[in-house]
Amino acid sequence: MGWTLFILLVVLTVVHGNPTMTVRTGSGPTVGFDQHPNSVPLGEDIQTTTEVVEEVMTTGVLNPSHYPARRAATVVQHYLNTRYGSPYRWIFFSTVHSGSSEVGVEVEDQHTLGSVSGQCSAELFFPEGEGQSAPQVQASCEGLHQSNTTAQEEAFYQQHRASNNLVSGNNIPDSYGHVEPSMKPFWQLGGVASSFIMLRESNESTLYNMAQVANFTQLETEKDQLRFNYHVLLHEMISQEIIHWKLLVTWSPEQGVQVLQTELQPKCHHCEAPPNTTN
Repeated sequence: MGWTLFILLVVLTVVHGNPTMTVRTGSGPTVGFDQHPNSVPLGEDIQTTTEVVEEVMTTGVLNPSHYPARRAATVVQHYLNTRYGSPYRWIFFSTVHSGSSEVGVEVEDQHTLGSVSGQCSAELFFPEGEGQSAPQVQASCEGLHQSNTTAQEEAFYQQHRASNNLVSGNNIPDSYGHVEPSMKPFWQLGGVASSFIMLRESNESTLYNMAQVANFTQLETEKDQLRFNYHVLLHEMISQEIIHWKLLVTWSPEQGVQVLQTELQPKCHHCEAPPNTTN
């Protein structure tokens, strides 16, 4: 039997710069993570996961500083990216305010062109049973549509739709954690596309983020869709495993991001997560 979580998020960031993450308990101190989301501390979460899950099942209360709250919020984050993401709209949560089996979700959405705020209620259900089944998410948001990135998206689309110079890149971020400004839309598009995989692969025992775009190559435009081959590195933060996927991704302002093909690559037992991104 699956179980349902309702969580309260306070701040989803539409990334044009670098994401930050903060976890705040309802009335307690705030713990900030001013680094790449892949740097969420793991030690306490791993040690107390069983006890925390038992507590949630018994009391219906989810401590926002514990791993299950962050895991649930991250799954909702991936869901929102599959619905609203673009090269200029990569959504991250930065604060878990509170959570329980009967609590809604509150979201503030910020981006580099300004900030908007609104409420978002989400229901998250992890199916149980044999075989892998993606979490079921239902979310109703106010305010996300107010963060208007239309002008940037249209300019990006027109620049690359009929260009004779197909773009490619690799190691984003680089070994110093830096992302070139010209590469940020492609990095963010890779992050949004990766959310399709991370949402599908998530369960009660996982916590995924994209660690790096290993490489990408723009393909010829078809049916007014920009097309890209991506090779991404996903960081499963509980096991500390780096997982390689290849994706065929399309995007246009009208159709949004679509992931047409996915291919899991052989395991790399000696891979490490790249360093944190920098400004």
